[in-house]
Amino acid sequence: MRVTIKRTEKDGKITLQESGGCAIVTINRPDLKNALTNRMWNDLAAIGNRIPENPKNKIVIIRGSKNHFTAGSDIKQFNNLSISEANEAFRLMEEAIATFEKIPLPTIGSINGPALGAGFILSLACDIRIGSPNTLMGIPVGRLGITLNQKFVKRISDLIGKSRTMDLVYTGRLLTPKECYDLGLLNYLIEKEEDINHFTISIAKKIMDQSPASVLAVKRAAAFNTPTFSVPWETGVDSSVDPVDFPEGVRSFVEKRKPNFTRR
Repeated sequence: MRVTIKRTEKDGKITLQESGGCAIVTINRPDLKNALTNRMWNDLAAIGNRIPENPKNKIVIIRGSKNHFTAGSDIKQFNNLSISEANEAFRLMEEAIATFEKIPLPTIGSINGPALGAGFILSLACDIRIGSPNTLMGIPVGRLGITLNQKFVKRISDLIGKSRTMDLVYTGRLLTPKECYDLGLLNYLIEKEEDINHFTISIAKKIMDQSPASVLAVKRAAAFNTPTFSVPWETGVDSSVDPVDFPEGVRSFVEKRKPNFTRR
């Protein structure tokens, strides 16, 4: 197992664990609800860019330490920023979020706690989200004078629709775990918080059993259907079958065995 730690402020760090095909990214600043500073957003983007460079990585899991995902950006930091510096901070957030959104691997958000503000948008950049009884989601920016950019808003409205997005921002309310699940913000909602890591790994293993070509193709095709979203990678989508994985997948079905997808 390879572990990378990007240290930021004295109590804030981003860690990357690479083991068994999983790249596990953990946001660790529990004393401040895993709120991210500008430097932490930078480190998050850097780690996201590094993950595909390891050919052993098959899937990405993003989580927060303790009982939080992330409260988003460190609002206290904003108090010391000029308007131009604050705009630069949002550029850094978007860069980090887009890095994980466009990463050429399946991504899972393990949301064992609040995912708020930019942390909420980071969770929506994941392909799949798993929640627990601690999950809360929302983007209460109205009392801060934050004007959400189109990319942030689109990520929300693509999942819950225009009117619900407006309601979420207009009222600043936070969504309960059941509301998150019912609205499609969570793919899975487990009953016990202590089970979330085990359940997340079990879903990751199921995904890694699938054809990498099939997984990447559907991710690219879904992105293609989003006009403002583009991906820097290709998957051979001009063909409906993969020249390596398709023969193996069909052969294993006929032979009643587990497919051996050895190519990334």
